[in-house]
Amino acid sequence: MGKIILVTGPARSGKSEWAETLAMESGKAVVYVATATDNTDDQEWHQRILEHQQRRPQDWVTLSVPIELSATLADAKPYNCLLVDSLGTWVANLLEEDESSWENIVVELLETVELVAADVLFVAEEVGWGVVPAYPLGRMFRDRLGSLVRQLAALSETVYLVTGGHVLNLSVLGSPLPARKDAGVFRSQDS
Repeated sequence: MGKIILVTGPARSGKSEWAETLAMESGKAVVYVATATDNTDDQEWHQRILEHQQRRPQDWVTLSVPIELSATLADAKPYNCLLVDSLGTWVANLLEEDESSWENIVVELLETVELVAADVLFVAEEVGWGVVPAYPLGRMFRDRLGSLVRQLAALSETVYLVTGGHVLNLSVLGSPLPARKDAGVFRSQDS
């Protein structure tokens, strides 16, 4: 099994840059797993994607994986380091899934993560630190991503929080919560 590392933090905090640094330091062939799809009609989104692309070394392979993340991880080789950027975009891509389908997708992802041969760096946004969204889809996104990040953190060797351009190793500074009795996929009503 490869090393699993989670890098989380708010928007524009430097989390992707930190994950890119860790990928470069891995000494492995890096595969950048982009969960976003480009939309040239949205110039601001297109510019964000370009910025990420321009930072990447030329020898990194980039895969566009908006949906099939589990299959991509399952196919990874031990000599690779996969950088998955980002879980928030991946969750957003799957918001149309009903709760039962979403739970199955998460279970499949977590089971795959436990068996993946490559090192994997996950980048995830922290979205629950502000106002509770006033609309159901926003609350669903926040809850699904928050639960997924918590579950991935439990499987990760190291969890980093990047905020304000500073990196905190939560695995050293913090203590994980005890395992839940109702382990499994957290329901969206969990807070």
